Order: sequence, then structure tokens, then C-alpha cells
Amino acid sequence: MTSLIEIILLILNLVYFVVIVHIIMSWLINFQVLNLRQPLVYQIWDGLNRLLDPIYSRVRQVLPNTGALDLAPLVVLIAIYAIRIVLINNAYSF
Repeated sequence: MTSLIEIILLILNLVYFVVIVHIIMSWLINFQVLNLRQPLVYQIWDGLNRLLDPIYSRVRQVLPNTGALDLAPLVVLIAIYAIRIVLINNAYSF
């Protein structure tokens, strides 16, 4: 059972890393450090959006509309961290 929990924690760590990369890349695009006209940058950005849009869209349905400020990545990061805490604290119960 501990190996299953470790696999779940590995997946959560991977999702956490992808969300952080998405956040940093969105800042770099907004501050015009990265240009979406470059094919590699566009492909990475499009791939990250396709991976994270199903998660973000469900979170955005619950959150109130805040205009230009998108809180969905923050809520996803907090949720991942909370799930990790619950899994680690209850791992010894199994």
C-alpha cells in the first residue's frame, strides 16, 4: 500500500511542477520575455494549456469572477499541497 501512496505522491509532484512551469511561463509571456511567435515556445505553451485547462476550468467554475486575476493556479497548488499532507499523515494507517 505504501508503494501506491508513493506513486500518487509522485504524480502530485509532477502536476505541481507542471503548474509552476505554467505560471512562470505565463509571466514571461506577459512581460514579453518569451514570444509566442517562436514555434518552440508556442508548442510548449499550447501543450501546457492543453494539460492544465481541464483542471483549471473546473476550479474556475467554483471561483468567483475576478477579472484579469486568475486564481485557479493558486487554488490548484493549495489543493495539491493539501492532498499531499493528507496522504503523508495517513500513510501509516494503511
